[in-house]
Amino acid sequence: MAQPIYSVSISARATLDMHSLNNEGGEGNQIQTRMVNIIDQHGRLQNVNAISGDMFKHIQAEHLFRLLSEEDGVPLCAGCQQFNANRINADANFIARTADLSDADLLDELLRSCAMDDIEGILITEGKRSVPRKSVIEFAWVVGVPGSVETDSYFHVKYATERSAEQRKQDSEATQSVGSNLGQAIFHRPASSGVYAAVCHLELARIGFNDITQQYAIDEDQRRQRMEALLKSVLFTYVQPNGAMRSAQAPHLVEFAGVVTYSRSAVPAPTVSPLKDSYRDQLDALGMSLEQVAPGTVNQAQFDSLSEFADIVHELAQDEPYTLRYR
Repeated sequence: MAQPIYSVSISARATLDMHSLNNEGGEGNQIQTRMVNIIDQHGRLQNVNAISGDMFKHIQAEHLFRLLSEEDGVPLCAGCQQFNANRINADANFIARTADLSDADLLDELLRSCAMDDIEGILITEGKRSVPRKSVIEFAWVVGVPGSVETDSYFHVKYATERSAEQRKQDSEATQSVGSNLGQAIFHRPASSGVYAAVCHLELARIGFNDITQQYAIDEDQRRQRMEALLKSVLFTYVQPNGAMRSAQAPHLVEFAGVVTYSRSAVPAPTVSPLKDSYRDQLDALGMSLEQVAPGTVNQAQFDSLSEFADIVHELAQDEPYTLRYR
């Protein structure tokens, strides 16, 4: 029997080898990888490789777009039908017909008109207004666990088979330092390997919910359909973490393990950062504490592989989103 789910949180460690999913750009012939400063579990400052939450949000949104496009009866605005980054702001018809509506009525129309903008969130900036729709899904940075991640730079050469005389001269001059006059484009490409901490939170109760009127703009069947698609898109995000340089450096996903917490009332599904070795134990202890505060509302399921994670997501997708009630 389907049960209501208020929110879902994922705290996991992913072992990724030889990937280059997020880079800051290049300097000369050197591609630079993204590095961040964090405080580790012992209170020490560490500089580690990381993949931005923006990257994972984009990956998830692309999977969601494909899932929703295959569903019958799921509304998508003109922008989202083309996977336009501006989404509903690129829908001239929507902007024109909602120009005179109040912010509350505008949000109702947005929720009815586009499942993507409902779930992913959007800031409507067209028509001389600024109306936000907060995303129902949140991704933290995917951060390398200190002492368990390393980034190396690898030497590459690009050969050009057809070049002008002037280009051959320039290539020859550029490669004299390595003892060659064959005309080669030399560059250095990074690759990172290690254990990464991933955190994700889903506010399933807010699917179709107008934060201004405090009412739902769509019916229960549409909310349930959107929730199922959202959960599947999160699963596919970890099954295939898209990003930079996948054509030649697709990541090796060696291991994916962690904890899924979910709540069945207005209690947030808790998360503890996997940057801490004892995150699973802490989630166990927190779950017992929340059981005293709100008995029977917070649950958790541990997984030690991607297949076990897929089973958990499948089971949750059979349930229904919690309905917020306001007097």
